[in-house]
Amino acid sequence: MSFVIIPDASCALTKDLRERFHIPAYVKAKIMFPDGTEHVADLDWEEISADEYFRSMAEDKAIYKSGMAGIENSIATYEQFLKEGQDVLAVSLSSGLSGNYGLAVKACEALKEKYPDRKIIVVDSKRYSGVIAAMIAKADELKQEGKTIEEVAEWLENNRNRYHQMGPMDDLNFLCRTGRINNFKAFFGTLVGVNSLGDFNPNGLTDVLGKAKGKPKAIAATIEYVKRTIEEPENQIVFIAHSYRAETAEELRRRVEEELHPKEIIMARIDMSCGANVGPGMAAVFYYGKEISPDLAEEKKIMEEITK
Repeated sequence: MSFVIIPDASCALTKDLRERFHIPAYVKAKIMFPDGTEHVADLDWEEISADEYFRSMAEDKAIYKSGMAGIENSIATYEQFLKEGQDVLAVSLSSGLSGNYGLAVKACEALKEKYPDRKIIVVDSKRYSGVIAAMIAKADELKQEGKTIEEVAEWLENNRNRYHQMGPMDDLNFLCRTGRINNFKAFFGTLVGVNSLGDFNPNGLTDVLGKAKGKPKAIAATIEYVKRTIEEPENQIVFIAHSYRAETAEELRRRVEEELHPKEIIMARIDMSCGANVGPGMAAVFYYGKEISPDLAEEKKIMEEITK
């Protein structure tokens, strides 16, 4: 049976990328602006540009608050395809970061009663933004190969802990404020010139693995870490995304292209919804690699060797 892949607003896929990867819709989210007004956290930056959004955080210390749009929004998004006789594979933001997954599950439970002959599967990505984009790209590839909705969902669930992020983060204030990063205080990530380097843990949160003084050292450490943890770069699409660090992202792109030779590199921006919590200081490589160890013991060992 035909099925569609529906992510939520935390996937960093702009219109051109959604068209490329056959994503017909996404579950929108809410964003509260600094003036207290409520807006739609859309993926296409129609109301405010990405630069303006993140610049206001960097220069004016503006605070934006992300939120879910409600179960009715999820139901309406999924139902338009169920009505057409298509099944739905929903991919949500990490349950470790948000209630999006639980909301999607509730929406699908309600719809299964109305459409008992349709299949509705929800996958908790355990990831966010650029990694969800990479997972969606792979899911579409599997779908185009003829895999069933069950096979694609199973692959995502079995491989989500093989998706990594790595890159210099020079302002952890936003992540720390919302509790979306572990062991922040131990690494003093807000000291001038200090770049924290983190990867996902199996629970879908980011753990700081190490730190580097200065951007060149941080970029060098990033590339070395990616080299040691990536698998078959020549067969995968690597995403590089940033919030408000275009120069760093471009340097990462150059180094990844020259030293790792992936099948393709896609440059993106951290989406509005995740960006409210990430803040302006992020540039990272998002890729598929070795399975992350349960307590990040192997990853911490690798980063310790690199930063020494």
